[in-house]
Amino acid sequence: MSGDGPKSAGGAPAWQEARFRSTASFPQALHEAGCSLLVSTYQAGKLVGIGVDGSGLSFSFQSFDQAMGVAVARPGVPEVAVGARGQIWFLREDSQIAAAIEPRGRFDRAYLSRRTTVTGPIHCHEVAWGGGAGEEPELWVVNTLFSCLATLDPEYNFVPRWRPPFVSALAAEDRCHLNGVAMREGAPAFVTAMAQTDHPGGWRERKNETGCVIAVGGGEIVSDGLAMPHSPRWHDGKLFVLDSGRGRLESVHLDSGNRATVASLPGYARGLACHGHLAFVGLSRIRETAVFGGLPIAEQRDELICGVGIVDLRTGLTIGTLEFESGVEEIFDVQVLPDTRCPVLSGEDPSRPGAAHQIWVVPSEGTSS
Repeated sequence: MSGDGPKSAGGAPAWQEARFRSTASFPQALHEAGCSLLVSTYQAGKLVGIGVDGSGLSFSFQSFDQAMGVAVARPGVPEVAVGARGQIWFLREDSQIAAAIEPRGRFDRAYLSRRTTVTGPIHCHEVAWGGGAGEEPELWVVNTLFSCLATLDPEYNFVPRWRPPFVSALAAEDRCHLNGVAMREGAPAFVTAMAQTDHPGGWRERKNETGCVIAVGGGEIVSDGLAMPHSPRWHDGKLFVLDSGRGRLESVHLDSGNRATVASLPGYARGLACHGHLAFVGLSRIRETAVFGGLPIAEQRDELICGVGIVDLRTGLTIGTLEFESGVEEIFDVQVLPDTRCPVLSGEDPSRPGAAHQIWVVPSEGTSS
């Protein structure tokens, strides 16, 4: 597989080959669950659709600069949202077009970039669709730079809606590294932050032990003592979180704040999607930087992989693994596309030379003026 990666200094595409390997159980698990995946990678600037076709795993790569959080389409919301550098992209689903893309019959869903909202460089991490049945859907944005949850409005870069009570002011200072949100009944219910700090970059000081899960609303600390946590998720009446710096998927006891390890995985765990009894966990290698240096999982640096692990929530066993051997070093978000076998994506510039699929949608002749 290959994709149109970052440009070289001379402006020409800097091509990278993305090699992968997977256990035989990985595509089998996708097939049996009747779903496919959307995976974002900040480092490579890609959104990846991962599905299954007749020959095994199928990949659709499209470029989104600094792709991070992904919010999947759902009934009443026919769009996928992708947080990227300074903006949020919206991709509209079209199954009719998917069926016509060559080779015909391979794809059953197409997600086509249609519009974007400019937020400015707010370091948007996760995004999630909110709104209950009969309500107008709205996109919630984890605004990491301003330490708040926000929504969008055409008149503003963003609309601040909530911030942790220990953050005293709205300021572009990344005070606590708010980075993840769990939705419950269509509204934000829990967030993750790397520390309860109220000064610029304060979360960096003791990042291996100060991570916490916070209840949205009153701002109570639900659980603390995590190492750089990410991706809180409410699923099947339980709260899950990734203790990223330890490579763990954990469940949180809401009354006591205690956590139980569901699974330990061979990577910096970031990006989590739960579907039925399965959890899809993003895994990353760690960089030699001030941010990742000294993490507990760094002791296993040579054993870490970049990819996606599938955990059976009933047993805690990892039942399948996809590993990128080259071209991709970090996974940011993982989301499930239910009832989807093999998706195809159109990126921020579908006409860019070397794009995997150039998809053009125009009215039929005679229907336009």
